[in-house]
Amino acid sequence: MKKLALTAVAVLAAGGLLAAAPPAAKTRRPDVLLITIDTLRADATGFSGNAKASTPVLDRLAASGRVFTNAHAHNVVTLPSHANLLTGLYPYQHGVRDNTGFRLADRFPTLATELKAAGYATGAFVGSFPLDSRFGLDRGFDVYDDRTTRGDQLETFSLAERRGDEVVAAALAWWQSRRGAPRFLWVHVYDPHQPYMPPEPFASRFRDNPYLGEVAATDAFLAPLLNPLREGKEPPCLVVVTADHGESLGEHGELTHGLFAYEATLKVPLVVWGPGVTPGRDGRSARHVDVFPTVLAAAGVAARATSGAALPVRPGRSLLAPAPVGEDSYFEALSTTLNRGWAPLRGLLRDGRKFIALPLPETYELATDPGELKNRFDAFRPLARAAFADLPKESAWPPPRTAGVSSAEEEARLRSLGYLASSAPARASYGPADDPKQLVALDKKIHQIIDLSSRGKTVEAIALARETVRERPSMAVGQSLLAQALLDAGQTADAVSVMRQARALGAASDALLRQLGLTLAEGGQTTEAVAVLQPLAETGDTDAMSALALAYSEAGRQREAWELLQRILKIDADHARAAELLGLVELRLGHFAQARDWSRRAVERQRQLPRAWNNLGVALWQLGDKAKAVDAWQQAVDYDPRLWDALWNLGLKAAELGRTTQARRALERFAAAAPRRYADDAAKAREILRRMP
Repeated sequence: MKKLALTAVAVLAAGGLLAAAPPAAKTRRPDVLLITIDTLRADATGFSGNAKASTPVLDRLAASGRVFTNAHAHNVVTLPSHANLLTGLYPYQHGVRDNTGFRLADRFPTLATELKAAGYATGAFVGSFPLDSRFGLDRGFDVYDDRTTRGDQLETFSLAERRGDEVVAAALAWWQSRRGAPRFLWVHVYDPHQPYMPPEPFASRFRDNPYLGEVAATDAFLAPLLNPLREGKEPPCLVVVTADHGESLGEHGELTHGLFAYEATLKVPLVVWGPGVTPGRDGRSARHVDVFPTVLAAAGVAARATSGAALPVRPGRSLLAPAPVGEDSYFEALSTTLNRGWAPLRGLLRDGRKFIALPLPETYELATDPGELKNRFDAFRPLARAAFADLPKESAWPPPRTAGVSSAEEEARLRSLGYLASSAPARASYGPADDPKQLVALDKKIHQIIDLSSRGKTVEAIALARETVRERPSMAVGQSLLAQALLDAGQTADAVSVMRQARALGAASDALLRQLGLTLAEGGQTTEAVAVLQPLAETGDTDAMSALALAYSEAGRQREAWELLQRILKIDADHARAAELLGLVELRLGHFAQARDWSRRAVERQRQLPRAWNNLGVALWQLGDKAKAVDAWQQAVDYDPRLWDALWNLGLKAAELGRTTQARRALERFAAAAPRRYADDAAKAREILRRMP
């Protein structure tokens, strides 16, 4: 009975596909360029045979490189898939199992740590938040450029990404500045990920297929990086191009990715190009765990011996050496298990068949059924049972999350990209009703709720979220989506009711409990807020601690709030929310200079914090810096037009300074839209407007 192959890092073998010998000691090692294109289907390029695709840059590279036509990822979401590539390990070996709640531990060597030790300059330039340095992939890189849209309001669905041409421009500048030493550059571009909004001219050219438009734009973005290499204008370089996963586009009822592990999302493009690489198409099985040994072998770098905690044996082998026969490839899709409580999906690729272990198991013959339309489990029951028995015991549920990784900021940014952060309790068993195939319609509703919320259609989002909660009340993420939609609509009392009910049902994630405590504190229900938040704060969750500090402050317990916020900043000196709240606490203590300084510190770390700008305005006004105070209030309402206190301050004080146009605009908006609790101030605003020239 075949097991997963667990071989040491392969070395170059005679007769392999890499014709050149390993570099001599005095010979400069080749540069290495790893390009990962997020959400790129294996069939979305011209070199894959797609006549509708437009990928001339990649096509030219593929024509003179080696194209692996049977390449697969091991995960169908971004962070774990990149951890697989950079470590050469399966997800159950390095422990990163989803985009949320996991961080690569420092004990695992990566391509960057190995190549840096061999004398390489190392740089990484990534295009989206799931690869932020906080998740542990930055070790070994001299430069890890993960700038996306940090600073956006956490409550919004704004996208935590940057466009591919910006990523490539930054990467190219670094690449050109590091001439002379061997270079390892990892470039990650995110553009094919939904929502599909390609720039012109690709939006017009691909009006009927915006996904392919995003792919075409990505190809064009890569030209300044790849063309000089292919044209021989750079030193010898090994180039590896692949995707972290594909995109379903509706196959099997899946809208995007993360739910299933069919070929639409598990199969990926893989091109290897460089000196000595034999061009051609290669139908052998290729896996993401094979990239690590391939790169080291081509660079003539032996993986270093490790000390300390025992590390797992890497399962991969160099793709440029003869391939062993009959290797398995492990894969998994655990996002819905971790975040929704659905059945975990694990499986093996073996001998051209795919075996999927679920309550309703599946088996597909990929050569004759590439679309996986006919489940052959009954016909191959003994083989399937053998494959399921061979699933590594270490991969079994539940995977432990990394303590202290998940934060309110992380959850908000991942939500903006369509990834939901929640927590679902581990269960002893799962039945057919928990199989994701049975829950496709519910998955679509979840995506629709996110889409409606992102477009400001809160009424429709609330209605659909209520349906979701009725259908599966124990699913914490449904409760969270409903509560968030109600908060977005300004229906705070209803949101609190939903969150209280979720807590009573045991269907409240830590994120929902944090939000409940925060909402209660802001509404003056401080006793209940403290009761909700204290157990979370005691775990060291800095976001829960900051919410508890707000509850203390709202209850008039300013000294306790101040001390708790100082504790947070000792844990995380860049915690913008803690700095913002310290500004508020110092205001309430009458310490205006300190309030000014803490508020400034908050907006320096995260610019789009409207409440911090409002606090800064109050402090500056009290200190006599009135013009700058009005400017701060303007920033606050620019970031959040519904921050009524800031809008009132702006209108009232701009009028006092004679800034009539600015004051009129603010007061008119305040008088027309401020909630009922501001009725007296709204009447004053109308009176001021009547007296204005």
